[in-house]
Amino acid sequence: MSSARLKFLTVVLAGLGLMSCAAPPGGGKSASGINLGSSGPHPVQPLPDKPRFGQPVSEADLVAWNIDIRTSDGTGLPPGRGSVAEGRKVYEGKCIACHGPDAKGGSMYGAMVGGIGSFTTNTRVVTPGSMYPYAPILFDYIRRSMPMDAPQTLTANDVYAVSAYLLHLNGLLPADAVVDQTNLAQVKMPNRDGFLLDDRPDVRAVRCMTNCK
Repeated sequence: MSSARLKFLTVVLAGLGLMSCAAPPGGGKSASGINLGSSGPHPVQPLPDKPRFGQPVSEADLVAWNIDIRTSDGTGLPPGRGSVAEGRKVYEGKCIACHGPDAKGGSMYGAMVGGIGSFTTNTRVVTPGSMYPYAPILFDYIRRSMPMDAPQTLTANDVYAVSAYLLHLNGLLPADAVVDQTNLAQVKMPNRDGFLLDDRPDVRAVRCMTNCK
């Protein structure tokens, strides 16, 4: 037998010897004196009869989260009011950096004015005035997501005012207009009739929590 094969066989046998010494049957201690414990199964800890996550949530707890608006008629709009003049001030303090002067486009976003009537052409210009079918959509979007670096920090009055200002810039409100939870939905948006009703069967689902078909 060559010396190389003899050395290889010696290493393998030595390794097998160490393994047999390190893990004696039935647990106990290894050759180095370390307690290896039992080789049997670990005890199973009893589990609770059901998960116990969180705590009950009341309607009062949900008030701060429940800010959705039915934009077709303004249901859900909060109390408040804002004028075009007030909106200009809020816009210049909170919005102009991204949207530019007079909402004509800035460093982050394109124009928010103009394009009315363009949805019937091949060169559509997407702005709140040209696209939104209902004015409360503008309020809802601003309240949820603007300003970009601090969303949901504007007061309801601020959002009404900015909405009034942008609607004025789109030629949909006079300069002295004041909007509130009552009259915002009454603003007739130019593209209100520019949408098709989605009448597919799968959009007519009925809410069901028990004994559902």
